[in-house]
Amino acid sequence: MQQRPPEDQNNLWIALLLSMAVFLAWQYLYAGPKMREEQERQRAEKVAKTEAKDTANLPAGATVPQSAAPGAPGRSTVIRATSREAAIALSPRVPIETASLKGSIGLKGGRIDDLSLVKFHEKVDPNSPTIVLFAPSESPHAYFADYGWATEGAGNLALPDRETLWTRTGAATLTDKAPVVLTWDNGQGLTFTRTIAVDTDYMFKITDEVENKTGSAIALRPFGRIFRDGEANEQANYVLHEGLVGYIGEDGLKEYKYADFAKKDLKREGVRETFKEETGGWLGLTDKYWAAALIPNQTAKYSATFSVDQKRSTTESDQFETRFETAAVAIAPGAKAESASLLYAGAKQVSLIETYEDKLGIKKFNLMIDWGWFYFITKPMFHVMEAINKLTHNFGLTIIAITLLVKGLFFPLANKSYESMAKMKKLQPEMEKLKERFKDDKERQSKELMALYQREKINPLAGCLPVLLQIPVFFGLYKVLYGTIDMRHAPFFGWIKDLSAPDPTSLFNLFGALPIDLPSALMIGIWPLIMGITMWLQMQMNPPQPDPVQQQVFQWMPIMFTFMMASFPAGLVIYWAVNNTLTIAQQMVINKRLGVDIHLKDNIIRQWQDIKGFFTGLMGKETPPAATEKSKPAEKPQNEKSKN
Repeated sequence: MQQRPPEDQNNLWIALLLSMAVFLAWQYLYAGPKMREEQERQRAEKVAKTEAKDTANLPAGATVPQSAAPGAPGRSTVIRATSREAAIALSPRVPIETASLKGSIGLKGGRIDDLSLVKFHEKVDPNSPTIVLFAPSESPHAYFADYGWATEGAGNLALPDRETLWTRTGAATLTDKAPVVLTWDNGQGLTFTRTIAVDTDYMFKITDEVENKTGSAIALRPFGRIFRDGEANEQANYVLHEGLVGYIGEDGLKEYKYADFAKKDLKREGVRETFKEETGGWLGLTDKYWAAALIPNQTAKYSATFSVDQKRSTTESDQFETRFETAAVAIAPGAKAESASLLYAGAKQVSLIETYEDKLGIKKFNLMIDWGWFYFITKPMFHVMEAINKLTHNFGLTIIAITLLVKGLFFPLANKSYESMAKMKKLQPEMEKLKERFKDDKERQSKELMALYQREKINPLAGCLPVLLQIPVFFGLYKVLYGTIDMRHAPFFGWIKDLSAPDPTSLFNLFGALPIDLPSALMIGIWPLIMGITMWLQMQMNPPQPDPVQQQVFQWMPIMFTFMMASFPAGLVIYWAVNNTLTIAQQMVINKRLGVDIHLKDNIIRQWQDIKGFFTGLMGKETPPAATEKSKPAEKPQNEKSKN
């Protein structure tokens, strides 16, 4: 068997490693999370059925008494209602209506515990339900923001808690133009007032005030918390952080994934991570597109706590909480004390979050967006795409524009790489002579080849450089498409209604012509096919590899990539297809300029004849193999030569 040349071995290994990297990335970023999502969905359905059976004879909203101080961390023991709507009906409410939010404040507890994001829907269809963010403590999956006062050694001093029934004064509905005021008298000389305001987007301002008429001084600690019962509906994955998150003063960014954090509670007694004497920052819970964050006074010291209470039985859920608490405030007889903080509850819109950071002075609020390891690529890429989209008004066209821009930035380097590859093709006959001349001396052969490369100013690995440079850009774009809400439900043209989702068509049901439901593995859409074809054409521009194994690898790579890329966001597949097309054009121009043969036509003819021969063979006919070289005259027999 002919020995494979060293540079061909390098190319084969690089191709195999790149293929393996993409395959592992596909498993890590998509296939694995999808499998866990399905498992979580089945588990959630089982738990929901069990909960419904166990709570059927219990009054909704019933609670088990607890000895903890008001607002203190601890496992919630509220008996759940059968639905979110039933839980909302358990308390009198003050409506919330703005251009971005719809919901209500529960007068029982004074909590912001009912929020829907009116600008966002669960599906592409604008008639589908809007995204629900918050739900009351009695709902099957509680998620709410709570504020109040805590104290130590207060004796029988009554403080507002989850059972407190507040009285509304002033505006009947919370809007961006009219705040709502809630009051409560504890009957012991303390009057509590809570003022809740909201802007046109997702920022609330909560101001708590206490008036002391007890005749003696008291000390109270203001606190705020966000509580969540159970994980997000969308199973968390490894592409983006989903869980507890915050930027805590000098301690910096803190991230705790839902599942990983819950596993820390081995004794089922709760786990608390507390940071004391901090200044500036924020903390909360985040999902892929939505978040809720507590924002303390940025100039006052506070303590921050991330906590989890793992479920005790199959009928329960893990409970998560983020909480801040400021220093105790001394309130003299006849005096008042006030505490104000902010609450962000809504969509993770990049421009909006950055505006809040600058306008309100929130320390590192932009880190709510998970830009990943390649943040130095991902974040600038997003802002460039955002600027381009203001001109195109179509993120599909924006992706094509960013592909052209990236290709232009890498053009000088890629140009040198392709020129080096073209020169290597041109020097192929001379390289073969050297290999034949020193076939028994591999060390001398390598030295002579390296000398030839240096003489002709060729880098044998230059052809891999454009691919290697493209990998961080590829994953950076994937992060932008997958993780930023601006891409969510962004349409292109025709059948692509959501660039952040896979192409919904499939070759195996004739692109929707056949009414067949297919498994996700067979959803090979039009754009993945276009991408696969462009990748195949790109490989056909090179001459056939002398080694059969290497040739088979290059033949199967486009097919393998087509199946893998079919499950990626359509926007990413469009990027790859356009990039392949530009690469083909670039290689053709360079080869033509250097006088190097372009093997595209010959390779297509050869492969067509191979396919034709395969099917002809199945039919029982024999056809001569396709000629790949010019026919050589037959050598004369040895005895005939000797006669001459």
